[in-house]
Amino acid sequence: MENLKILIADDEERIVRLVSDFLNNAGYDTVTAADGKEALEIFKKRGDELSLAIIDIMMPEIDGWALTKEIRKKSDLPIIMLSARAEEFDLLTGFESGIDEYVTKPFSPAVLVKRVDALIKRSSGKSSETAEKKGLYIDDAAFMAFVDGKELELTLKEFELLSYLAKNSGIVLTRDQLLDAIWGYDYVGDSRTVDSHIARLRTKLGDYGVSHLKTIYGMGYKLEL
Repeated sequence: MENLKILIADDEERIVRLVSDFLNNAGYDTVTAADGKEALEIFKKRGDELSLAIIDIMMPEIDGWALTKEIRKKSDLPIIMLSARAEEFDLLTGFESGIDEYVTKPFSPAVLVKRVDALIKRSSGKSSETAEKKGLYIDDAAFMAFVDGKELELTLKEFELLSYLAKNSGIVLTRDQLLDAIWGYDYVGDSRTVDSHIARLRTKLGDYGVSHLKTIYGMGYKLEL
């Protein structure tokens, strides 16, 4: 069976070599790029072969934010963003661009591999649960969601958020509960990450989102099915 392929885009050759070695030892194949432009060219030519991308923010030609936005125009490829900075602005900008995980430098390559394992496992859909309510159909096994038969173009985090809300239909979930459930207890961002994802999710749900995805002011959010 062919190994899963991961794109690594970083202008620091030492980082690229280190991450690539660890991923190769873990059974992954890697393809590398020294800047955002090269990474985008690789994605355009070989995007269907990729299972995940690890992207640095500060790169020549095209930075990580712009590269992520270009990838998101055509794909829900899981993306881990690397950065030497952990300011709130960088975190929010990264998630608003469509990334799935944010890792700050310096980092443990072994831990990064575990994050890659977990993200690929989630994106491949190991669960077989489904939910179908009032025009909304969620297939957790395939990581796909539909409204009135039309597939929604969701990022992994948007899908996980929608699925979690659906499994807790009618229950008001606070921003902290959603952060813990979707981003994990060790996530260093704040509740505005939830707000931005809810806003994008409601837009993608269209009229269904307006009618069923409710903001409970001062408390959080709930999905009414």
